[in-house]
Amino acid sequence: MSERSSINVLAFAGSLRTASWNRGLLRAAQQVLPSDVTIDVFDISNIPLYSEDVRQRGFPPAVQTFRERIRAADALLIATPEYNYSVPGVLKNAIDWASRPPDQPFQDKPIALMGASAGTAGTTRAQHHLRQSFVYLDGRLLARPEVLIPAAAQRFDEQGNLTDEPSKKLVADLLVALAAWTRRLSRS
Repeated sequence: MSERSSINVLAFAGSLRTASWNRGLLRAAQQVLPSDVTIDVFDISNIPLYSEDVRQRGFPPAVQTFRERIRAADALLIATPEYNYSVPGVLKNAIDWASRPPDQPFQDKPIALMGASAGTAGTTRAQHHLRQSFVYLDGRLLARPEVLIPAAAQRFDEQGNLTDEPSKKLVADLLVALAAWTRRLSRS
């Protein structure tokens, strides 16, 4: 990738609800992205529950598409809620499916995390658990800035759109950092 080329980011949320705050973070990212970054949002709702019996017969179409889109992207942006101090099951399920052999697509992929929750810790624990999974999968996680949006009910409208300007700035800063991180890794 040359310094002037556009960076294609594949983004997905760990929530299936249309008006979820984390899907709202992805919509906000599409509004504040740098001019040299594009974001393609993937909906993980069609990915079935993981079953090794099914995988041995081949990847389901939704999983195959997800794996191909991850592989084709220059970087990933994941917006996660926090359920019971951890990663939502649907998000973990999607990652588990995509990471199955052969040729798991997360290796060496630049990855940025963000999340919004009702609590005061943002999505600290869920993001920590995702980081652990991606360390094993050899993903290249962006360390900072951290986007941990607490008290989300006060920062999003009823349709799940981010209305809080300081939070939008955090998302914009994350995208700038992800673009720089992706370029840096492409040179190494």
